[in-house]
Order: sequence, then structure tokens, then C-alpha cells
Amino acid sequence: MTLTALATVAPGVAADPAPAATGRVGADTAAEWYDTTVRTIAVAGSPAQITNGRTWAVSWLAATRAVHDAPAGPDRRAFQDAALAGALHTSLTTLIPARTAELDAALRRTLDRVPDGAAERRGLAAGRRHATTVLSSREGDGLDPGSVEAPFTPPAPQPGVWRPTPPDHRPAAQAGSRHARPFLLARPDQFRLDPPPPLGSQRYRADLAEVREYGGATGSRRTPEQTETAEFWLGSPLALYNEPLRVALTRSVGQPLTSRTRLVALFHIALVDTQIATSDSKYAHLRWRPVTAIRSADLDGDPATAPDPHWTPLHPTPRHPDYPSGHTSHAAAAEAVLTALTGPRTRPFRMTSPTAPGLTRTYTSWHRLTRENVDARIWSGVHTRSADLAGVRLGGRVAAHALSRFPALLR
Repeated sequence: MTLTALATVAPGVAADPAPAATGRVGADTAAEWYDTTVRTIAVAGSPAQITNGRTWAVSWLAATRAVHDAPAGPDRRAFQDAALAGALHTSLTTLIPARTAELDAALRRTLDRVPDGAAERRGLAAGRRHATTVLSSREGDGLDPGSVEAPFTPPAPQPGVWRPTPPDHRPAAQAGSRHARPFLLARPDQFRLDPPPPLGSQRYRADLAEVREYGGATGSRRTPEQTETAEFWLGSPLALYNEPLRVALTRSVGQPLTSRTRLVALFHIALVDTQIATSDSKYAHLRWRPVTAIRSADLDGDPATAPDPHWTPLHPTPRHPDYPSGHTSHAAAAEAVLTALTGPRTRPFRMTSPTAPGLTRTYTSWHRLTRENVDARIWSGVHTRSADLAGVRLGGRVAAHALSRFPALLR
């Protein structure tokens, strides 16, 4: 029987309308399962962002492989729709079993729309087979929450070296990500960054002066629009980029389904590898956060900088070293993949943010998202500009590597 396509979209997205159904296999199965993946992770995903990124990467890599297997002929679309649904259903129910009932219902909606027959059966079997294969290949990759949050003992306090930050001085977070097995990088330190600016250097002093003046909770030179930008980009990059990626996916209707599933899979594979590489550089260099540096300025050997023991950032400081910024490495990797696969610009689309209720922003280029992330982390008072720009360099390098190596994952 024929079912209407799902109407739910990722929150805040001004999505293009779904294509009109043409027969029983005409709805946008890729967009439906994209929304299903968003909901599944949002409701029952891991507290570790990189673990949720792994779920995206594993599930959509399996779907891409399965869709790629479809034989030519009049039944190709039926095979592909069943294969995509089978791969995503198997992957997601394995990784997030708490949502099995909802995922079973999503599978039924897709299969009810696919004509009964050999193509449906073979496609579903292919999807399940590829999901099982990809899941098996990623066992023990160190991206489970326990491994990601492995304990880390910082060195004794010394100038320039990271230490737990106020107000609660909690232990380091996500330190174990630097030991995880990437999807396409040869090793986590493949693109390890050069060290940050030396203490007392002109660049170092400029970095701290900028954060001190524009990133404080009180007495800041930040404008209302700059505060708004800091609030908008405060949340999880993985969740914030659900919207731009969905825009790219829905606007690619008409392209082969293999290209569309590849977009989602490659995006998240590049992002997982970027997070691993970011963690490697963070914990290799262990640069202290701005709040520590500003409050302890008399310890860095720079007589021109006086300490401000009461300085507080606009937003709480994340629990890991400053250099590089994870938000900006994520943004740059996302920009690189979206630009390579869809072009640098797109028709205007609207975004919202869970950390800026009621605020809507309109974008026409992927680069603007990266640029705003760079500034936002300074205006939040949690990163230096050098750390943000280093993140952009790192994310771009990792994404370029992923784009060149992704075909190997389809073999």
C-alpha cells in the first residue's frame, strides 16, 4: 500500500518541500531516514558527541554501500529504497536499541511504499548485510562513551599548561578520543598541529587581550549582535549542523541516491576523524584556557599583562584544552565536505539554535557558518583566536583527506 512521506523535519529547518510521489516509490526516502536518524539520536543517543557522530557515520556508510549495490534496470529504485531502509534500521536498532519500536515503524513505512517482489527482498537483505559488515568492522574502535571519557591526569600546574577550569574545576573531558581508531586517517596524529603561540609572544598577548576585552561575562566591549552570535553557536556542533546538512540533502533531490547517501556518510566520517584529530592536538599541546591565562597572567612571564583574578567568561569553559577549537575544526570540516559535494553557495536557508531561543538566522554560504564559529568562541570567552584558526586549518586538512580516501570505504 502507499503511505504519505513523513512530514517531520529537523527542528528549525526551512526545508524545501518533498518531491511529489511518482508511483509507489516516489517519496524522498533519504530525507525520511535522515529525519529518523536525527530523532533517534536526539531522543536516545549518547551523551558523547563523537559517539553520536560514529552512529551517523556507521549507519550511513552501510546505507551508501547497500544503495551502491543496486543492479541496473527498472527495479533499481525499489531495491535502493529497501536497501537504504534495511541498512539504517539494522544499524540504528543495534546501536540505539531503545528506539527499536520507532525504527520498526519507520521501516514499515518505507517497505509499504516499495512494490512487493524480488527487488524489495534483495534490497532489504543487502542493507542488512552491509550494516552487519560495517558494524563488525568498527567494533572496539574506542568511540564508545567509556573509552571517550577515559580518565586523564593533568600535569602539575605550570604557566601555559591546561588545568581544570572554574567555577567547578571538573576533570578533563573527551581525553580518550585521541586514542580512537579513525575511519580514514592513518592515525590520530596524522595532521597534528604545530604548537600554539609561545607565552609572551606578540600573538599570544593579542589573543588574550581580545578574549579579555570581548569574551567577559561583564564589562565586555562585545556588541549585542556579537553576544547573539556567541549564544547561537554555543551548542553541540553535531546537533547544530543537522540543519545545514539536511538543506544540502533535500536540495540534491534528482541526483542519484548513491550521491545523496554519500553526502551524509562522508560528512559524518570526516567529522568523526576531525574530532579524533582535534583531541590529539589538544592533549598533545595542553594549552591552558583563556580564563586560566587571564586570571594567572603574572605567571606567564609577560610583565605587560596584569592578572585579573575575577575575570569570568560569558559562557562556561569546556573541560579540555584550548588549542585547537573543536567547534571550529568541526565547522571547517563540514564546510569542506559541503563545498566539495554541493558547491560553496546555496539558496537562502534558515537556521535556529537551541541555545538562542526565538532567534533565526539566514545563510547562503557554508563559509559563513565557519566564520561565525571562529568569532563566537572568542566572544563566548572560551577560546583564543589562534586556537580557533588552528581548528579551521585542522578541520580542512582532515576533510580533504576524507574526500580523497572515501571511495576506499565502498570496496
